[in-house]
Amino acid sequence: MKKYLRLNDIGAYKSAFNLSNYIWKIIIKWSYFTRDTIGKQFVRATDSISANIAEGFGRYNKKDKIRFFRYSFGSLKEALDWNEKAKIRSLITQKQYEYIFSELSQLPREINYLIKFTNEKLTM
Repeated sequence: MKKYLRLNDIGAYKSAFNLSNYIWKIIIKWSYFTRDTIGKQFVRATDSISANIAEGFGRYNKKDKIRFFRYSFGSLKEALDWNEKAKIRSLITQKQYEYIFSELSQLPREINYLIKFTNEKLTM
């Protein structure tokens, strides 16, 4: 029986999905002003990383898949920027900052692997 790859089998997706929920749990506790300014954009950026991986996974051809996987890089860079701002503005602890930074720093390698795998294994 042939085993098909599922979205939850993809390490980059799982990491990005878990990170976005971790960040949500922090930001939901912020004041209205902080959530409305930095919070919404930080959540959107991190949500977009896993969302673009999911959308790429659902695309039919290799070129489409890879395009969405690459979009996730832009969201990742944006999330790094929001993480820095949240730290500088004392909205997150040093420990939270370091965890988020560490997770975001590992994702490019995982996404690149996903792109490489897609390029090598898919025929269309």
